[in-house]
Amino acid sequence: MNDPLVLAITGASGVVYGQRLLECLLRAGETVHLTVSDSARQVFAHECGLDLDLEKFDVTSLVPDVERLPGQVFYHHYRDWFAPIASGSFRTRGMVVCPCSGGTLSGVARAGSENLIHRAADVHLKEQRKLVLVTRETPLSLIQIENMRAVTMAGAVVLPASPGFYHGGDSVAQLVDFVVARVLDQFQVPNDLIRRWGPGDGGAGE
Repeated sequence: MNDPLVLAITGASGVVYGQRLLECLLRAGETVHLTVSDSARQVFAHECGLDLDLEKFDVTSLVPDVERLPGQVFYHHYRDWFAPIASGSFRTRGMVVCPCSGGTLSGVARAGSENLIHRAADVHLKEQRKLVLVTRETPLSLIQIENMRAVTMAGAVVLPASPGFYHGGDSVAQLVDFVVARVLDQFQVPNDLIRRWGPGDGGAGE
């Protein structure tokens, strides 16, 4: 049985990436430890019309058919310093922050550990486990670029939410799936969300 994955959703625009990623992980039978920042809660309300209660969290608010999916999800409040993902002794396969806000990127880059998300990311870096940060902001300041360099040097993967168009996507959902597929690939989670690039496609892929 695979070790679980950690998914943190923070307050960058594009929380739908995190929502879709959670759904896909559960459909693939993965065990997910989920945490959501308060800023993400506010963005979910603004962008998706979802009213999340982080104190009495109901995962069906994000994945309505979760009970019919083979995966499992365990929720941890972003202020819960005693959550298992705050300790390096808790075994995981990796962590993804999707989307990753500029503030969260900064917190990870300086090992700030101001909340559970920062702490869990710090744990993954110190334990040399895979950490993927799905950044979304644009344009980037020099400070943000330096933060990206710092986390990359520390072992993280910076995976900007930059969907490709060569696969012929003609809807927002398909563009979201492009990014989600790239995240799933980082953890070797099988998926068929996008058409794979290969011989006969007429050019270079990603």
